[in-house]
Amino acid sequence: MLAEIRGLNEECGVFGIWGHPDAAKITYYGLHSLQHRGQEGAGIVVTNGESLYGIRGEGLLTEVFNEGKLENLQGYSAIGHVRYATAGGGGIENVQPLLFHSQTGSMALAHNGNLVNANGLKHQLEAQGSIFQTSSDTEVFAHLIKRSGYISLSDKMKNALTMVKGAYAFLLMTETELMVALDPNGLRPLSIGRVGDAYCVASETCAFDIIGAKFVRDVMPGELLTINDNGLHSEPFTLSTNSAICTMEYVYFSRPDSNIHGINVHTARKNMGKRLAAEALIEADVVTGVPDSSISAAIGYAEAAGIPYEMGLIKNRYVGRTFIQPSQSLREQGVKMKLSAVRKVVEGKRVVMVDDSIVRGTTSRRIVSMLKEAGATEVHVCISSPPMKNPCFYGIDTSTHEELIASTHSVEEIRELIGADSLTFLSVEGMLEAIGRPKMNESCGQCLACFTGKYPTEIYPDTVLPHEKELVR
Repeated sequence: MLAEIRGLNEECGVFGIWGHPDAAKITYYGLHSLQHRGQEGAGIVVTNGESLYGIRGEGLLTEVFNEGKLENLQGYSAIGHVRYATAGGGGIENVQPLLFHSQTGSMALAHNGNLVNANGLKHQLEAQGSIFQTSSDTEVFAHLIKRSGYISLSDKMKNALTMVKGAYAFLLMTETELMVALDPNGLRPLSIGRVGDAYCVASETCAFDIIGAKFVRDVMPGELLTINDNGLHSEPFTLSTNSAICTMEYVYFSRPDSNIHGINVHTARKNMGKRLAAEALIEADVVTGVPDSSISAAIGYAEAAGIPYEMGLIKNRYVGRTFIQPSQSLREQGVKMKLSAVRKVVEGKRVVMVDDSIVRGTTSRRIVSMLKEAGATEVHVCISSPPMKNPCFYGIDTSTHEELIASTHSVEEIRELIGADSLTFLSVEGMLEAIGRPKMNESCGQCLACFTGKYPTEIYPDTVLPHEKELVR
């Protein structure tokens, strides 16, 4: 569904490349493929081997950069970032990559994820004399590196990585090397590619396609990579790892043409739709999906159910972002601006509306109403994931139970609230089977916290709002 209008917002996207004469332009195109992961800010930092220089700004990538600005970014290596504000809030000071200068050299830092112990670490660092220039949890990591007593950057990184907890895919670049690290649970996707003799890294493999890069492999949980003129070097920064990638990457966040751990996102979503039809076969005349992330699941449902798939909902792609609107009434108006029902498709029909998830329920209610206003006689809502009952502390914009309708309402209560004739959620087991994972257990390789309440890391007290502490274990 449309993240901007329903409250479920993406994390961020990172891209880096080492050893390419057009590093800035390559990074721009890579970030363009990752724009769906963040639309609030973008930035690129380059190095020419002697110094680091960056440009960043608020808004979409195309709003921040033009041809002239890219021409000013001369260097053979670069890192870039597209941002959705989760930890730290908005403001140009929080747009990444963050760039730091010192007498011993410069470094640029880009981060996808959320550090669950950032507040506690920040208090400790401030007590020791650190002064923070941003409210971003990413800056905490930079201070840990600079305050480390180790000599080599690799040792500084490993020391800092043992102190931070949560979800993180870090890209750190100096004048002479690019370092990449993924948290011990691998909560965020991160892959390595190669274009010519240059190595690149990206949040999703779809970024490799646009630049003509060949996929090499995924970055492993707990892995630290060093990329420089001598090539690529890998070492673990911890042996205590347990793969638990965010399941919502398959359900919603990632682009359909991306592959995560060898699993194509479109295929996984289509399988979710097929499994949903097996779990909830409904007598209907037409199946439609909510653009864009639910289309694959809707196609799968239609194929398995033997019901025609039609474009019953159309997305208007030329409307400005609406998630920045402050009131719920304006958010609901944003639904009307973003989506339209195709009357000739749904009029007089029993419609199965497939969507990937329900967060607050307000957008689902508006879409059901929209379909019925267009003449649908019945609207059956089928969700290709289980109910989201628990907040996420790893970089998704759902940090309290109050934001999640399934946390406080039964399925039947949600059905009544959104005005659907029926409401079905995919089971956890069905979702894992559709993705291609083992049955639900600690080794399934997925983070299921938003569905089950079982978090792969400790959730620190200063991460949870006071009234939430009894609800999160």
